[in-house]
Amino acid sequence: MLIELKGGTVYDPAHGIDGQVRDLYVQDGRIVEPPPGARVDREYDLSGKIVMAGAIDMHTHIGGGKVNIARTMLPEDHRADPQYHTERLRSGCGHAAPSTLTTGYRYAEMGFTAAFEPAVLPVNARQAHMEMGDIPILDKGGYAMLGSDDFLLRLLRDGADQQIINDYVAWTLNATQCIGIKVVNPGGISAFKFNQRALDLDEQHAYYGVTPRQVLKTLATAVHELGVPHPLHVHGCNLGVPGNVETSLKTISGIEGLPMHLTHIQFHSYGTEGDFKFSSGAARIAEAVNANPNITVDVGQVLFGQTVTASGDNMHQHANAGHAHPKKWVCMDIECDAGCGVVPFKYRDQNFVNALQWAIGLEIFLLVDDPWRVFLTTDHPNGAPFTSYPHLIRLLMDRTFRNAQLSRLHPEAQKMTTLASIEREYSLYEIAIMTRAGAARLVGLDDRGHLGAGAAADITVYTPNEDVEAMFSRPAYVFKNGELVVKDGRVVGVTWGTTHTVKPDYDAGIEKQLADYFDRYMTMKLDNFILRDEEIAEDGRGSVTVHPCGGQG
Repeated sequence: MLIELKGGTVYDPAHGIDGQVRDLYVQDGRIVEPPPGARVDREYDLSGKIVMAGAIDMHTHIGGGKVNIARTMLPEDHRADPQYHTERLRSGCGHAAPSTLTTGYRYAEMGFTAAFEPAVLPVNARQAHMEMGDIPILDKGGYAMLGSDDFLLRLLRDGADQQIINDYVAWTLNATQCIGIKVVNPGGISAFKFNQRALDLDEQHAYYGVTPRQVLKTLATAVHELGVPHPLHVHGCNLGVPGNVETSLKTISGIEGLPMHLTHIQFHSYGTEGDFKFSSGAARIAEAVNANPNITVDVGQVLFGQTVTASGDNMHQHANAGHAHPKKWVCMDIECDAGCGVVPFKYRDQNFVNALQWAIGLEIFLLVDDPWRVFLTTDHPNGAPFTSYPHLIRLLMDRTFRNAQLSRLHPEAQKMTTLASIEREYSLYEIAIMTRAGAARLVGLDDRGHLGAGAAADITVYTPNEDVEAMFSRPAYVFKNGELVVKDGRVVGVTWGTTHTVKPDYDAGIEKQLADYFDRYMTMKLDNFILRDEEIAEDGRGSVTVHPCGGQG
């Protein structure tokens, strides 16, 4: 079947198209050049509409142990939420921690066609992928967590050669079916279990004698040398701690030019100035990002209301437990290789710290010059649920609206931010970079995030509206692989996306060393740890798409 999308105003930054009226053609789930003399089977008149590639959330907690814990411990979140239940859609609910089905429906209803889970614990990868496999419509993928695992810390302690580290990282990506490597509070999750309650960048782990700087440099080198497209994905030291801007700046300089992605950077951009000993370091962070082209960031924007914080950083979550709302929390780990903490939280606009966090995130968005290197996230659900993205986009595109929201916040927080003086407003083209073309490039998806011939026909169509929050909340059409899945902001068709992975080469000799380690220390055999393609694509849902690493065909 040949589909024509006729006369839409196209924003496709990957090809430099900024608001041009164009026709698009779709055949067999792909965008194609107009076939000479071919008969169009279905036509959509998109005159006056805005056309972009499907949006990509490159950092969102949608699968894995801590997400399920959050769902389990917040029944009130589900009871208070509207449920899907139609002839076409299976029931589901949840606001801060929605069910898998609801996650897919709501993302699609905002024009998103892919989402990436940023913290797949390798020992729990099977459960994470099975859970993500139950999310309809979306493509998905994960970043495997290393950096506090005993095997890596032993290698670092013993001075292992970088090539052995590279083999271990490559083996982990293959075994977990992930597309990138994530480090959370490098070494700190492990150090917490040895009664360390903080671990700064150059502080030694009490047991292994390894510093976070060593962990970061070694893993960033491995990812780079293996040619993995997505750079090391870093949740740094001292998350949420006043003064952590200094640690973040040292992390940027200390990586010595290697590619590195700093995630939810808002939570790592705090100073200690003012009466409350809490201030914005956003300008200094943005200046460092602007000066270091090897660095990319996503923001982790805080927005006000009830949510739940779910993080692999059990050191921080233990410290944050006293702020739980409602008063309940969980910390746990699996196989002592990592950890997680789940703490419900309500951000309040009249709370000084929360109000300034809101402003700090927006400052970073607006002060980082290059939209190809800053990405739209709320660290769902940690800063806010992903359903708040249209509101966040309006804050970035509409200075008058932004300043009106600022004027309602805690008055002392207003005094501590330069936000009101920042004139920048994002354009539709820049939004398309940040949520489509740039996100696809960062993750390593050559055939997503753009509208060129050969791309997957993941296409979102919006009806222009002065209220861009309303516009981005309710697309006119969303196509997934050329199939219409959303019309007028409501799901009308359900399909299943693919799982994106990389599988870099490695020396199989690392498996002998790992097998001995598993036999001695783990509760499962090495072979049970490895996740295979057919386990992800079972029951006809989805498939596995392997993206090449540098040097691979």
